[in-house]
Amino acid sequence: MTDLFAQSEAANLQQVQPLAARMRPTTLAEFVGQRHFLGEGKLLWRMLQARRLGSVIFFGPPGVGKTTLARLLAQETDSRFRQLSAVTSGVKDVREVLEEARNEVAAGGRPTLLMIDEIHRFNRAQQDALLPDVEEGVVILVGLTTSNPFFAVNDALVSRSRVFEFQPLTPEDIKTLIRRALTDKPRGLGRYEASIDEDALHFLAEVSDGDARRALGALEIAVLSHPSPNGLRVSMSLIADAVQRKAIRYDPTGDDHYDAASALIKSIRGNDPDAGIYWLARMLEGGEDVRFLTRRLVILASEDIGNADPQALPLAVAAMQACEFVGLPECQLTLAQTVAYLACAPKSNAATVAIGEARHDIREGRLLPVPRHLQDSHYAGAKRLGHGQGYEYAHNAPDAVATQDYLGIEREYYRPTNRGFEQELTERLEKIRARLRASKTTE
Repeated sequence: MTDLFAQSEAANLQQVQPLAARMRPTTLAEFVGQRHFLGEGKLLWRMLQARRLGSVIFFGPPGVGKTTLARLLAQETDSRFRQLSAVTSGVKDVREVLEEARNEVAAGGRPTLLMIDEIHRFNRAQQDALLPDVEEGVVILVGLTTSNPFFAVNDALVSRSRVFEFQPLTPEDIKTLIRRALTDKPRGLGRYEASIDEDALHFLAEVSDGDARRALGALEIAVLSHPSPNGLRVSMSLIADAVQRKAIRYDPTGDDHYDAASALIKSIRGNDPDAGIYWLARMLEGGEDVRFLTRRLVILASEDIGNADPQALPLAVAAMQACEFVGLPECQLTLAQTVAYLACAPKSNAATVAIGEARHDIREGRLLPVPRHLQDSHYAGAKRLGHGQGYEYAHNAPDAVATQDYLGIEREYYRPTNRGFEQELTERLEKIRARLRASKTTE
């Protein structure tokens, strides 16, 4: 009789809950085994062992186990579990839960673990409402967010919480979950005795972007939507149809924006046009602002290429103007051309280093007076002050190099490289500097 009841309950669970919800780990040990996030000796483990969980913020992409771990922590600490969503809840809802938690503590009951999903969506007043009870330990706050809490959550709340960053699941982790779901009869799809082709398994693990919910959801659709799911062999075509076109996880105002921009710039700087074009495509698919992209390319043309290829800056500026004129989708061609050119161009940061060193000298107090012969002599009385006296007009000198002192001290800021056009500049500059130094020794 008990077996019949268990089978009936499992069948009802199959009908009501999606596969991703059914396959959640039911114990902390199972979660550790699947995710490797919470291991013995790690900080969160030690906090649990000491019975001093306190408030925590789980930060990471969707489908990596943030909600599951929050539920398991309530189970592990024998706490009452309460859940709010910052998308649908307001200050009134927060205060009701906090009041309930205070009453429970006053009556000698169990502590309350309050999980707030998308906590970064709470405004400052809503986040501030949590502070007193979080500080006093009335509730164990578990805040979940897909945005970097150091940017998106109040400093006061972050300072009272431990922040744990979740990484996307690896393709191997996803494959393990898929195989388990196909063989698990009580919670998964094991009763159908379905299997999956290796290429389909690899494809699903890759396109899921580390999101377990996405992977299990696509698997469930592929199996249950088939006319004959029993004994089904899930092929590449079935999975591709279930996945359709994957949504790009990209926040153009958050971490994704800055990380992808960093990858784009570093790829171009590192002379890899293929990587540069990939990150460009990733940002365009995610809805990145084209003006932001062109500004970054103009900056890079001076910062990382400079005079090694003097055509880089005009090309980047022309790309900026063309993108403004043409717009998407056609301006993607201009952006791809520019990224490819800049990545292949010879690199030099000599101008970047030069201005940095010069400004550092000035900030450090090395302020030099303008040599008298270089001072402005175009106003009345300047000659009586001796301004401009002894200045030599460069165009009247051989090779337009007037051998006079232009700084007052010996200092070299611009040191061109031996790459690209700067190699020619290096040779010319060595001759010029030699003549300038010689003129100083004869004065």
